[in-house]
Amino acid sequence: MNSTMLRATIAQCKAELLRTVRNKRFVIFSVIMPVMFFFLFSNVVGAQKVGGVDWSAYYLMSMTCYGIIGASFNTFSIRIARERSLGWIRLLKITPLPSWAYIVSKIAAQAIINLIIILMMFVIGGLGRHIDLSAAHWIESGLWIWIGGLSFMSLGTLFGSMRNPDAVQVMSTIAYMALSVLGGLWMPTESMSETMQTISKLTPTYRLGQGAWNIIAGGSIDWMGVLILAIYVLVFMRISAYIMKKQEAV
Repeated sequence: MNSTMLRATIAQCKAELLRTVRNKRFVIFSVIMPVMFFFLFSNVVGAQKVGGVDWSAYYLMSMTCYGIIGASFNTFSIRIARERSLGWIRLLKITPLPSWAYIVSKIAAQAIINLIIILMMFVIGGLGRHIDLSAAHWIESGLWIWIGGLSFMSLGTLFGSMRNPDAVQVMSTIAYMALSVLGGLWMPTESMSETMQTISKLTPTYRLGQGAWNIIAGGSIDWMGVLILAIYVLVFMRISAYIMKKQEAV
């Protein structure tokens, strides 16, 4: 990669970051709502334990996952759909900027955004609710959520393959809320029926949350969860590529 391409990629990444932080939906779904829900439900439930972990710490992990998933569902997907509807991607093909730079800039920007959300939630949880975790648990759970959270870009890409930003906005919001509830991010899956618990374990939201919950409880990463997340990524990316290829052919 020469210096010109590197500067172009960095500039594109900065543009992606600025567009995201100025997006009202990002601020609402990925910043305000996770913080609001965290303080509300940590106060309501009080000093209880879930899976051997204090409720505040457990719910902090849930709402951190909720925040970064929202960034992929309600920001990333809509931005892709809008760029496609406006012909922005086709325009990039006739510029000196290579297609890989566009993809790399989006992934890098999303990774930075997710990292900021994680750090923000952890600082709020540590200072605002006095959550006491070991340094290893903070770091390991943060890394798990950060790396695992990037897998939701594949589902965001699938939604973004639609060229109607309004339809994407509705569909992504419904999927975001439904998967968050079903995956146990709003309430522990233990409060659900056995049938719903079985269904919940097949969702990517549950698997992302489960990894963080296990870590702060002193357990290890569930490799079945890693496998399920990887399968979701492969399937969603495959479907997205097929849809986009068909659209370009038309």
